[in-house]
Amino acid sequence: MAQINPYIHFNGNAEEAFLFYKSVFGGEFAMISRFKDMSIPESPMSEKEAEKIMHIALPIGNHSILMGSDTPEFMGKHNENETRSKISISAESKTEADHIFNGLSEGGTIEMPIEESPWGSYFGMFRDKFGIEWMIDFDQRRNQ
Repeated sequence: MAQINPYIHFNGNAEEAFLFYKSVFGGEFAMISRFKDMSIPESPMSEKEAEKIMHIALPIGNHSILMGSDTPEFMGKHNENETRSKISISAESKTEADHIFNGLSEGGTIEMPIEESPWGSYFGMFRDKFGIEWMIDFDQRRNQ
């Protein structure tokens, strides 16, 4: 069966963001590579760019991987306020949903507090301090 794993891009702070995500989700990085690790003679990089993250992967749970990278400066900056995609996390309990919601939303902007929703699940939505949007959901009906 196919699997969906989110891949998110940053304006030079991917490492900081992923250390923050690791502090909430736990685990260890499956991969970290920097632009300096992939030498491309035709496209020399500045020392500052060379240290940025080319690819990082954080396994979450048994089947998901959160991946990301920094965007090289020559490709321009992302407007973080225009990113309207969300990463949806399905928690296994209300306790886990609260932990993830409270951890990831720290320093961010809550769009919808985590609470019982009209459609019957425990749900909340926010933009974290790095501009990434998240939806956290616990549906008791799915976990019976």
